[in-house]
Amino acid sequence: MTGAYDPAGDLRPDADALEETGTETGSQDDRPDILLSKIASSVQAALRMVRHSSFSIGGDIMKGRLDGRYAVGAPLLLLGGCLLWSLWPAMTYMVDRWTGDPRYAHGYFVPMFALALLWMRRSSLDGAARSPNAWGLALLALGAGLQLAGGYYRLDWFDGLALLPYLGGLALLLGGPRFLGWSWPSIAFLIFMVPLPWRIETALGPSLQSVSTAASTYLLQTLGFMAFAEGNVIQLNEARIGVVEACSGLSMLMTFVALSTAAALVVTRPLLDRLVLVASSIPVALLTNIARIIMTGVLHETMGGHASSTFYHDLAGWVMMPLALVMYWIEIAVLSRLLIENRRGAPTVLELVAPHRKATTIPVARKGYKPSIP
Repeated sequence: MTGAYDPAGDLRPDADALEETGTETGSQDDRPDILLSKIASSVQAALRMVRHSSFSIGGDIMKGRLDGRYAVGAPLLLLGGCLLWSLWPAMTYMVDRWTGDPRYAHGYFVPMFALALLWMRRSSLDGAARSPNAWGLALLALGAGLQLAGGYYRLDWFDGLALLPYLGGLALLLGGPRFLGWSWPSIAFLIFMVPLPWRIETALGPSLQSVSTAASTYLLQTLGFMAFAEGNVIQLNEARIGVVEACSGLSMLMTFVALSTAAALVVTRPLLDRLVLVASSIPVALLTNIARIIMTGVLHETMGGHASSTFYHDLAGWVMMPLALVMYWIEIAVLSRLLIENRRGAPTVLELVAPHRKATTIPVARKGYKPSIP
């Protein structure tokens, strides 16, 4: 039964609705116009009930209106749901690539690390007052523009990339610059779960194949094995190793770039160390892929094809990751000895003009460094 809301009491029957629908049951109630009329009457009654009800939020009972936090959060929640609905095709496409393409198998771990990074940076919000900023609308417009461009030019990468400005805009609208400052590393890290455009994949793949083939052939010859390259195929005594597209190293490159960026975001090192750590992910990925090809060739020549095939297809992925971590550990150890954290201030003009005369230096206090002179 439908009804109208009476502020002085409970639901009272709607005379118009009763007159329209009647009391008989049967085929008459199944008519589309009667069903639509019932639904419309029910929605109107519910809206009148909500409009005249009293809500208790945060301990304050306010008649006819919501608390300020919920008055802002509810529209943003609705907006976030709409954005999620618009990005749903792009999200399903990315999940399909994570599942079916080994080059993007790391995509499942990117959102998990982004959430963990938000938790680790929660101290930056201590004592921060929420101050919504209207510039978030500009970021939402940027995300919408990327989606429109992606749909018009059929670029799936733009659809996935639109997630970043959308999240940044929601952070600004929800909490202001402090919220964006707290969440921007996690938002930026989400770019690693977006598959690369097809043109970039096809441009990087052949180059990585050529470099891996040439370097592996040279090192196998250096180790004393008979090896020569024919295109992207390494010819050995008894076998041929094909460095196909799946073995070009692009998968390791994507994984190690994401891994090094994640490490740079959490380690307490100077900025230069972090930049070097991220930049070194490219040679580390190349070296690990070359090492996998060399070990496959050595196993094939020494232990037979079954052992090399088992290693190449089953164990190589598990072995290369610890090898890359060892390389990163060595790199950080070397950087800690090359880049000195405790630094003195710059020499004065008097020291430069007359170095034999004693001059004082002013300690420079930098973030992350301790002055070397008290």
